[in-house]
Amino acid sequence: MARKKLSMRKTQEVLRLKYEQGLAIRQIARACGMPRSTVADYVRRAEGAGIRWPLSPEIDERKLDELLFGVPGRPAANTRSLPDMAYVRKELQRKGVTLQLLWQEHKQSHPEGYQYSQFCEHYRRWERTLNVCLRQQYKAGEKLFVDYAGQKIPLSDPITGTVHYASLFVAVLGASNYTYAEATHTEQIPDWIQSHIHTFEYIHGVPRIVIPDNLKSGVSKACRYEPDLNPTYADMAQHYRTAVIPARVGKPRDKAKVEAGVQIAERWILAVLRHQKFFSLAELNNAIRELLAKLNHKPFKKLEGSRIELFKELDAPALKPLPERRYEYAEWKKARVNIDYHVEVDCHYYSVPYALVHQVMDARVTARSVEIIHKGHRVAAHLRSCEKWKYTTLDEHRPKSHREHLAWTPSRMVEWLSSIGISCGQVARLILESKSHPELGYRTCLGLVRLSKAYGADRMEAACQRALVMSACSYRSIKSILKSKFDMQPLPGQETMLREVVHSNIRGKSYYENCTIQHGNT
Repeated sequence: MARKKLSMRKTQEVLRLKYEQGLAIRQIARACGMPRSTVADYVRRAEGAGIRWPLSPEIDERKLDELLFGVPGRPAANTRSLPDMAYVRKELQRKGVTLQLLWQEHKQSHPEGYQYSQFCEHYRRWERTLNVCLRQQYKAGEKLFVDYAGQKIPLSDPITGTVHYASLFVAVLGASNYTYAEATHTEQIPDWIQSHIHTFEYIHGVPRIVIPDNLKSGVSKACRYEPDLNPTYADMAQHYRTAVIPARVGKPRDKAKVEAGVQIAERWILAVLRHQKFFSLAELNNAIRELLAKLNHKPFKKLEGSRIELFKELDAPALKPLPERRYEYAEWKKARVNIDYHVEVDCHYYSVPYALVHQVMDARVTARSVEIIHKGHRVAAHLRSCEKWKYTTLDEHRPKSHREHLAWTPSRMVEWLSSIGISCGQVARLILESKSHPELGYRTCLGLVRLSKAYGADRMEAACQRALVMSACSYRSIKSILKSKFDMQPLPGQETMLREVVHSNIRGKSYYENCTIQHGNT
């Protein structure tokens, strides 16, 4: 039964009324305004400690409290066996380990030990003696806290002397406090993603959860309940099979681990480097790595071991393995499919299946490729092109009619019309050559094919002969010739030419010429 805290005056009054006045427990409770159970507990403790009234002069307030309730914060001489609380805390950081399991294991080896409730009470009491930042329980390999330090690092240009300020990225594992840090030119999304990749490679694994602050590079829209992650950040997390759970807005305790890690990094890294001058980011990061190794090997003040030792014992075995390939940085863009079944990405047009016209797509853009994604499914993939306002088109994205149309080449079109007649082929060649692009004359040639089917190959050939003579090689001119039957009339310059017919009953023009000559001689 837990003791109700009373003042020294009331404790002495209970003893006086019991031993001097001889009152009953109920009467003492009424007189002192106390529960009967509390009064009975005090009397029982006093009898067990051999205390009588009046009190001895050497028994002061502290001595009386020790006799009745033992020394605060220190187990009494007859206290039952307790385990090493530091060991209990370390074991609790392992996945699946609970206080109940540890109590059961302790009880097996120490049957006289405390029951579960008192076991937990003693552990909580011991835990409160630790530093505040160590009170939270973190499972091994579970959480990685990431943030930028508020303090900037100056970088000097070796040529111009201009000073630029770099940022310090800090990542801390929850269970072991194992720390990673590096300097970046900016805090934008490319540097943010690159720092995460370097962190995973530094710890040779991937935690189950990454907890960032609500930095704009990582969180597009901060919200206490449903924060929106940057699409690139979410894509990176999916590649490494981890989860990103941003800290709640205005809740610094959600990321207390990295807040302490940032403070330690500023003290043990940035403060040490404050008098050095750096001319490149690589030079700065080399210096940071040396100090980072010292920090991770530095012994704890209130716990045994160091960050590197706890990391090897707790976090390293529990981390998930790295994927086979490193994440390739990708940006995500929204794009609507135009009527020509192409989307515009960075001033270049890429094709998608024609059935997706007018749909809104997600474009995943890397340094080498462009992937078009619709409702979570990739519908197209292209090599990235730097040619502005040009087209990259896959044939399978076109409708069937477009593919059939594009199957015709200029030479094939001329060959097709030449099968109708030589003049038809010549007309087709002139039409295609007169256009700025041969495809612009395809429709005219198809029109001539249709006319040949309507009027016949002979008339079509004759019409084309007339069109060549008249320099009128167009669909409308040839159609007009056929419609008005000009193709059936002699060509210009051939009106007086008569076709000579050979027959036994026809003498012909030469016969009359010979007769005229003979008659003149006579």
